[in-house]
Amino acid sequence: MKMAKVTADLTAFFEPNSIAIIGSFRPSFFGGYVVVKSLLHGGYAGRIVPVNPSYKEVLGLPVYPSLKKVKYPVDLALIMINSRSVPYVIKDCAQKGVKAAIIVADGFAERDAQGARLQREIVEIANQAGIRLMGPNTAGVVNTHKQFYPCPYESGYDSIRQGAIALVSQTGMTNPQAFPYSDFHCGISKICDLGNKCDVDECDLLQYLADDESTSVVGMYLESIKDGNRFLRIARSITTRKPVLVVKAGRTSQGAKASASHTGSMAVNDLIFDAVCRQSRVLRLDTFAELFDVPKIFATQPPLKGNRLGILTITGGMAVMALDCCARYGLKLATLGKRTVSLLDSVFPGSGHMPVDIGPMMAAVRDAFSQYPDILDAIMADENIDALLHILWAHPSGNIIENYIRAYKRIKGKHQKPIATWIYGPNSQAVRDLGFQLEDMGYPVFKDLDTAVKALGLALQYANTQF
Repeated sequence: MKMAKVTADLTAFFEPNSIAIIGSFRPSFFGGYVVVKSLLHGGYAGRIVPVNPSYKEVLGLPVYPSLKKVKYPVDLALIMINSRSVPYVIKDCAQKGVKAAIIVADGFAERDAQGARLQREIVEIANQAGIRLMGPNTAGVVNTHKQFYPCPYESGYDSIRQGAIALVSQTGMTNPQAFPYSDFHCGISKICDLGNKCDVDECDLLQYLADDESTSVVGMYLESIKDGNRFLRIARSITTRKPVLVVKAGRTSQGAKASASHTGSMAVNDLIFDAVCRQSRVLRLDTFAELFDVPKIFATQPPLKGNRLGILTITGGMAVMALDCCARYGLKLATLGKRTVSLLDSVFPGSGHMPVDIGPMMAAVRDAFSQYPDILDAIMADENIDALLHILWAHPSGNIIENYIRAYKRIKGKHQKPIATWIYGPNSQAVRDLGFQLEDMGYPVFKDLDTAVKALGLALQYANTQF
């Protein structure tokens, strides 16, 4: 049989005008009921088409006994049924003219040889019909800019803040049910769990996101790469326009073996992958947590134009720790200009040098925190500084936090230099609340000091790497 031409356009996955949900609609923490509820509560404007012969309605929507009974076009099918029944549903999708299908169901190549044969069967059916497949064994996608949240697992919240960070992974651990995006104030553009990658893979997503205007930085968790040459070619193309950051699992033989049982994939040799990253300007991350933290510097801050780092802190010890980390990334401690030195020394003699440790000043000068906006503005204006590491003490008493906010408002939109902020303090709620306020203003706050420095270091690496 002649194979249909498979389109590279992934719009149907992220911007469908209609979605068919095929599975159980029994109220639970997982399944079709959760998907319908998430789409309704999230504000999805497209048509929602529940399909199951055992139900008449769900959450006020009519349930169709089969795709054949649906009277209007369906762009995307979300399939959550027994793996052995998936080929029959894909055939129904082909007859209906469905453009794309997300197969949440597991029990395919990640399970055993029989599952692998079943996976090849659904791919063959889909290819013949020109249907793109995502998965199997996936938690699906999110598009915040279309209020599209077809998550098959209960997350406990209805929407995610819109932003410029896209996350692509081979695990559902980046999807709403696994991460508190309601607390992620920098915002997200797209989320995609590739699952087993029987069809759509990391290269397809990179190609799609390269032209996605709502995405300015891509973070990826990968266990394998299907086509190394294609990945290198596409990565080199996209990284000339927007950064790509990757954390790769399967670095060791044990990890590679585990990835095969997770998604049925064979991990690429780690040394080869490292070379691919260097040749393509891809930035490599070390931990899964960094996947959510480091991209914030690229999504919210202007590019870093040099390696001269300013440090403004209220604790000298943490500035020393930061400098140890700076050396690993080529960041050099800046030297303050004469005007900045003069201003700082006028507030507290001896404070006009890098790192700027205002701890003694705040302890000795009455109402010193009221001068914090002037201090931050002067340091950011200093021509000898390319970026700032800002260490804040979020003490809930007095007007300390209020003056931090005033200081950030003062500099907003004024200086084209990146700032990475780390906050500590005796009250975790005060630390958390201040972080949320700053990120709402467009300033990234990092969970630990090393990650804040690393984010600036990778921003420098990206700025300095040219093809």
